[in-house]
Amino acid sequence: MAKTSILTPETPAPLRFFTKGDAVFDLRHPDAPVFFRGMGYSPYRIGENPLKGAAPKDDGRFSQDLSMMKEMGVNYLHVFPRAMPTGFFQALDREDLAYGQDIWLFPYIEDFLNPEYQEIQWKVIKEVIDHTYAVGRPDRLVLFSIGDELQAASVTSTNKMHPDVTEFHGKHVVVTGRNASEVAMAKLMDRAMSYELETYGKRHLYCHTSWTHIGPITDRPDLEVQANDAILPDLGDLVCLNIYTYANAVRSSGPGRSTGTSYQGYLEQLAWELQSKPIFITQVGLSTSPIAPKNWVPGFGGHSKEEVAKTFLQIWQDLQKAQGRERFCGLAFFEWQDEWWKSGEDPRDAFRHEKEDPEEWFGLFGLGPKNELIPKGNIPKTVQAIFKNPQQMPISSKSKGSK
Repeated sequence: MAKTSILTPETPAPLRFFTKGDAVFDLRHPDAPVFFRGMGYSPYRIGENPLKGAAPKDDGRFSQDLSMMKEMGVNYLHVFPRAMPTGFFQALDREDLAYGQDIWLFPYIEDFLNPEYQEIQWKVIKEVIDHTYAVGRPDRLVLFSIGDELQAASVTSTNKMHPDVTEFHGKHVVVTGRNASEVAMAKLMDRAMSYELETYGKRHLYCHTSWTHIGPITDRPDLEVQANDAILPDLGDLVCLNIYTYANAVRSSGPGRSTGTSYQGYLEQLAWELQSKPIFITQVGLSTSPIAPKNWVPGFGGHSKEEVAKTFLQIWQDLQKAQGRERFCGLAFFEWQDEWWKSGEDPRDAFRHEKEDPEEWFGLFGLGPKNELIPKGNIPKTVQAIFKNPQQMPISSKSKGSK
């Protein structure tokens, strides 16, 4: 049975950013589709971490960071902290930037449909939505992402426990031909959308962010789940997918039609298979960790600054020249700065920049001893060259849009 996902006819469109076909539009500038030139943003400095829910300190970092991003050509921030402070949103206003709110849900669990799990995760989602309207900027928010990178083992176990769960008919989200893990995310998304509309009288775009290791392209020998367990992240308004050059199912792709890279090959197959909703590359990046600890995951860490800058240019060319490029509504580089707190092994982890942990080294900028941003070679200038050259933008074939 083919997988389907629709929003019910009674579901109102968002008041600013909305989708039409496979493109996203901004009602403030409705004559052409939007392309989000994005930056992943999790600005925890040395000694800070979000493991107990703390937000980054509300100091001058936001004015500095967002001003630099605006100069770099960024027009969208993909935000990971769940409760950003007032200063961040004031900086958004000053720089006239849009943002999307990633809502990470615990992905290491046997059963995503467990009622207790669903209720705990719903409370997290509700807190984020309420914070958006109490402190945030609903008029600048593009999307809520419900869940990010579910783990393969948890997906497999959930689906095995609920083989008969194949559809969900919510108030707004309706999915059929699915597996239980997809239904679990659809249920949370429907509850979030219903709550936002009933409480605040409007809604934003919704997505579930997935990664290539568990789908949606399934004809790959290195996929980490069986094909019938794969996740197709089209549960809401748009497809949000983290696509790394070295990731499973990407590095095993065939060559692209023009650049010949496996990355372009993956993008082209994705655009071919998913033709009904916009596709947002919500993360792509490389780690500059001094050590690449996993020889069975080539590319996860150990990259030189020069290599990263060169690869970023190639990624942009792969997208710009890809067949079906008009189906992509944005690309967000991961990420603004290194995150010392990962992978959260102990309370002192945020004070150590571990050479053998690639997760701590994905930033365009490193951090100095006084928490100053230190550019990693030409990586920031490379992103600026990419984002500020309008001739290189993937241009949609659609020139007009209306609600």
